[in-house]
Amino acid sequence: MAFAHERLSRTERFRGAIFSVYTDEVSMSDGSSAARDVVENYGAVVVVALDEQDRVVLIKQYRHAVGAHLWELPAGLCDVEGEDPAEAAARELAEEVDLTAGRMERLVDLHASPGFSNEFVLVYLARDLAPVPSADRHLRTAEEADLEVRRVDLDAAVEMVFRGEITNAAAVAGLLAAARARDSGWSVLRAG
Repeated sequence: MAFAHERLSRTERFRGAIFSVYTDEVSMSDGSSAARDVVENYGAVVVVALDEQDRVVLIKQYRHAVGAHLWELPAGLCDVEGEDPAEAAARELAEEVDLTAGRMERLVDLHASPGFSNEFVLVYLARDLAPVPSADRHLRTAEEADLEVRRVDLDAAVEMVFRGEITNAAAVAGLLAAARARDSGWSVLRAG
């Protein structure tokens, strides 16, 4: 007898470089079973980079799936085997906006779309920012080649969220969490 919510079988539908899609047959609480499509992918890291003037670093990047340039936070996949997530966040910060952080603290954890995906996103707060030396900067290609980078007052960024100008889910969560953490005197932050 299967326990409720146990995977009974799995059929691979698609395997790609970033994600794979499966159809799982899952046992239900009432004794029946149901097919559930699942997208499995790498986790991701997102960085709220906050400078000494209380400004966050935003990027505007083209996102093909929605056919638009979106305001977001520096972010990337946890696709380097064995890499610590805080190190991945530092890598993405350097690659996307040419910054390093003297402090990197965990802000919030997110299941991006748990109804169909296992994607887990860790949002970090980066402070004590410094520029990456020119000679060490990452060469941006593809969608990253034309990133627009802007520093925006944290409260103004939160207002952008409420006006619907920032719609990326991890960016929304990160900005709101950063504002709340700041207003609590940073007492809610966690180590890496």
